[in-house]
This record gives sequence, structure tokens and C-alpha cells, in this order.
Amino acid sequence: MGVLMVIVGVFVMVLCMCTAVLRWNEMRYRKKGLPPGTMGWPVFGETTEFLKQGPNFMKNQRARYGSFFKSHILGCPTVVSMDPELNRYILMNEAKGLVPGYPQSMLDILGKCNIAAVHGSTHKLMRGALLALISPTMIRQQLLPKIDEFMRAFLSNWDNQVINIQDKTKEMAFLSSLKQIASAESSSVAQQFMPEFFKLVLGTLSLPIDLPGTNYRRGFQARQNILKILGQLIEKRKDSEESHKDMLGYLMRNDGSNRHKLSDDEIIDQIITILYSGYETVSTTSMMAVKYLHDHPTVLEELRKEHMGIRERKRADEPIEWNDLKSMRFTRAVIFETSRLATIVNGVLRKTTQEMELNGYVIPKGWRIYVYTREINYDPFLYPDPLAFNPWRWMDKGLESQNYFLIFGGGTRQCPGKELGIAEISTFLHYFVTRYRWEEVGGENLMKFPRVEAPNGLHIRVSSY
Repeated sequence: MGVLMVIVGVFVMVLCMCTAVLRWNEMRYRKKGLPPGTMGWPVFGETTEFLKQGPNFMKNQRARYGSFFKSHILGCPTVVSMDPELNRYILMNEAKGLVPGYPQSMLDILGKCNIAAVHGSTHKLMRGALLALISPTMIRQQLLPKIDEFMRAFLSNWDNQVINIQDKTKEMAFLSSLKQIASAESSSVAQQFMPEFFKLVLGTLSLPIDLPGTNYRRGFQARQNILKILGQLIEKRKDSEESHKDMLGYLMRNDGSNRHKLSDDEIIDQIITILYSGYETVSTTSMMAVKYLHDHPTVLEELRKEHMGIRERKRADEPIEWNDLKSMRFTRAVIFETSRLATIVNGVLRKTTQEMELNGYVIPKGWRIYVYTREINYDPFLYPDPLAFNPWRWMDKGLESQNYFLIFGGGTRQCPGKELGIAEISTFLHYFVTRYRWEEVGGENLMKFPRVEAPNGLHIRVSSY
């Protein structure tokens, strides 16, 4: 009996202490003018609930506090905006006290020189250098031939196999980008580079706690290993007289054509950014497109008809060209509808550089603002029957240009690699649907937050078409 009383006493004491800590943390942020909301635990905040519950956490908070509320996620005091008009204002007004506000883990692992982290004149210079790499002219003349050559080889000999399409699209997205970045060396560094890169990706969306075994520690260590790989690659190229017509060659060029001469550190962070941003969107969109096409035979039939029409105009070994890519209107619609329905990107982060007023509330300097765009993708006024996979809705060009089309970001931060990513996914789908038919094996579960993924893989049985 005495032991039971002690256990009960300890439990009550712990409960009282937890309640006191939570109350103290709430009082810290009960400043006049702040939006309503809860802040959770010190340091950790509500990160666990945010990552585990995802959209349900957001819906519950909105039901309690409205579409503009405070929280503490990924190590930062944060205001969440779920209001479409306000989100557009935030994205379009970076010069008015709002700059990128990515979590510390992302800044540490992707590097402080990456285009997503810098702002003002530095962002303009970095964006200019990046846009020159992936302009329509570059895609047409240099990148599309590399993409076609890679996809043609990568998608060979898949017939009569059971494959994990999630793993395959991850490999595809990484290796395709690496070939565009460093054509000659991509094969020799891929085996060493790829596992480190996958660790880096996992670390970018984690609490910045530097302890053994954490995703943050593994991600940061992976960054250090990648710095060595890329540093050695850059040094080899400096010692070589050979000219390289790839992204790394352009970034290293010193002939006056590159308006802003980048340092080695800036080049490395640019490369990591290109790999990271392209990998996440291209791999996941490709996987989910395969999933949705399997589940919607009429869409697959229409897509295959478009690509078979292109193949009929070509010899068997003739590559996809710019005009072919431009003619893939239904393919583009499938990509947009996949991105919308799967919600590959849930939102973007901004940070206040000064105390400012938003939506009638005062936001302190240094706070993050999470522009949560997920709900817009399911708005029945914008997308009738929003839970249906209907690529035909995108055949009207007006939908792609409307104000709330934020699948690829918005304002000055719209994804600069949008068209390159579409080119990669389109070429992947071209060779996949013209060569193969497939059926799912196992019906694995899908998670859609914080990343879209199949925890146990997404297995398909592939056969020749």
C-alpha cells in the first residue's frame, strides 16, 4: 500500500511539474498583439504533434483559433497562415520585412549560401546564376539531351520484374540531376555520393539537436562528406584543361560570361540546392504519378495515347526533343494534378526582419511565418470535386496562371527549376508508359505528411507493353 502511495505521489508531482512548465512556456509568449494559439513545450514546442498529425494538427488549430495562429515548430516560434489572400500577400512582399525563414536544421545542412536561405541582392545574384543554368535555351540545347539519354538507359530491362517504384524514382531523380551537374564524373562519384545525399535529405526536416543517432547529426555529417566529394571534384577540374558543358562547368567558368563569379563554397551550396530541390519534387511526383495512373486507367489510356503519338513520328532510337516536350499538354496536366492531389509541397517559411503587423496582429522580429498552402489544393471553389484525380481540369491554361496556383511557390521565390523538373518527369513518363504496363503488388500504405512517402515501399510488377 505504501509503495502504491509513493507511485501515485510521484505521478501527481510529475503531472504538476509538466503542467507548470507548459503554463510557464505559454506565459513567455503571451505578448499583447500576438495571434491566438499554443506554444507547447520549451525548445521542442509542438514539433512532435506537427510532424505526426500534420494536416489534422493544422485543422484542429484552425478550428480553435482561426486561419492565423501561433505555434512553436521545428525549433522556432512560428505564426501559421492558412488564409489564401494573406498567403499571397506574404509571398509577394519579401522586400517589406519578410525574408526566407527556413528551419535551422535546413540552413545548417543545405548551407548558408544556398539560394533558399539568402535574400536581397545576394538572392538576386544567386537566382541569376541558377536561372542561367536552367533557362529554356539550356534545357533545349544541353539538359534535355542528357535527360533523354539517362532516362532511356535507366528505364531499360524493367520487364518481368517486381520493383519498388519509390526507390527507383529516388535513384532516378538523384542520378539524372547528377548527370546534368557533372556529366563526365557522375558515374564515378554516384555510388559514394548517393547514400550521403539521402541522409542529408532526412536531416533537413528535423529538430536541430546535435546528438548521436539523430537525423540532424546524420544529415550534418553527410553534408561534411558531400563537401569533401564536391571539393575534390572542383579541384580536379581546376587542374584539368578540359572544358565541360554541364552545370558545374558553367558555375566554375571564368570567362566573363558568368556575371557573378562564385566562390567554391557558393558553387558547392548551389549544387547541393539543385540536387535537393530537384530530388524531392521529381522523385515524389514521379512515384505518385505512377500510383495515380495505375488507379485511373482512363487517364493512363489518354497519357499513353499522347506518348505513342510522339513515338510513331520517330525512329526507335530517336530522342525526345524540345518540340516533343512542348506537345505533351496532357502530360503536363497529369504532373500538375499529381502535385496538387498528393500535395508534394505543404507550404513555405518566411521570417520577419522587424516587428510588423499582419492580419491585425503584431508579429515580433525573428519569428517564422509558415505559409501553409496545402488546404488551397483541396478548395472546391478552385478545384471542383477536389479529391478526384482529374488532369483534364488543367487543360484550361487559365488554371495554371490563377493567383492561388502555389504548387511551385510564389512571388520572387517561385521555384526556378519548375520547367526543368517538368521536363525530367515528362521524359520519365514517356519511356515508362510506352515501354511497360504494371500492376501494384501488396497495396502498401502511403504517408502524406511531412513528406509524401510509402514507409514500406511501393512495389509494382512490371511487364512489357
